[in-house]
Amino acid sequence: MIGSLTLDQLRVLVTIADTGSFSAAGRQLLRAQSAISQAIATLEALQGVRLFDRSGHRPALTDAGRVLVDQARLVLASAGRFEAVAASTRSGVEPELTLAIDPLVPTAPLTESLQALSERYPALPVSFSTEGLGGSLRRLRDGSAALGICLLLPAVPADMVAYPLLKVGMRAVVAPSHPLASLSRAATAADLEAHVQLVLSDPVDPTGPNYGVSSARLWRFVDLGRRLDFVLAGLGWCRMPEFLVADLMASGRLKGLRIRDDPTPREGLTIHAAHPRDRALGPAGRWLLNDLKQRLRT
Repeated sequence: MIGSLTLDQLRVLVTIADTGSFSAAGRQLLRAQSAISQAIATLEALQGVRLFDRSGHRPALTDAGRVLVDQARLVLASAGRFEAVAASTRSGVEPELTLAIDPLVPTAPLTESLQALSERYPALPVSFSTEGLGGSLRRLRDGSAALGICLLLPAVPADMVAYPLLKVGMRAVVAPSHPLASLSRAATAADLEAHVQLVLSDPVDPTGPNYGVSSARLWRFVDLGRRLDFVLAGLGWCRMPEFLVADLMASGRLKGLRIRDDPTPREGLTIHAAHPRDRALGPAGRWLLNDLKQRLRT
């Protein structure tokens, strides 16, 4: 019961709307028509609104009734989800699975596993967080995420259990209008130092460890898309995931930048699935991790 309102009353209202009459609703709900009529009369009296116009051959929804039927459907669906999550939790499944995903992680390779997870655990609420570099690891450590899909640089921390999933190729790029784009050779440290480098940063600790920094002038970003806008505008250079810039390079909107002694691995950066060593995954988290490992073996 919600105040003076019951889910049964809402179920009767929706069933009448779906079947077209009080008698049909009674047959579907295995109740006498008089019980259906009484449920609606009680609902109308409690809420102070007329749901049905009874002046015709058969009752018809009023304007207010049509609106409230839609609201009743939402309440019943929410109640159904509530019961499904409770039932799933009783069976041992975690009540929610929270994933922390680094901004450099491509979405496409993850979608098949997440779709399969949804089919395997249809009642499981799943939450996602995507922050700047370092955000996923921080969420794993403070307990606000159960599983991270993330970079772990320069090495896997001792307090994490991590599994390599895939590699993301990185390309140094500039806009064609940028001075570095006119270089006919690999850029040296001296070439890069004079120009703004657009770097991804941890929003909580922007002065933390930096990897791949070559310029003295840094503009820091949390959002990967915003950084892409800035490099397209010619405001600096940066390393971007190949999956985001391949088409832009092919169309000439961005130009690849060769860097002498570039520390970025040629084979790309390794994306890991990780969770804290002292906090085991629940059944759904373990299922997702195993599915990701099978689908995305590096």
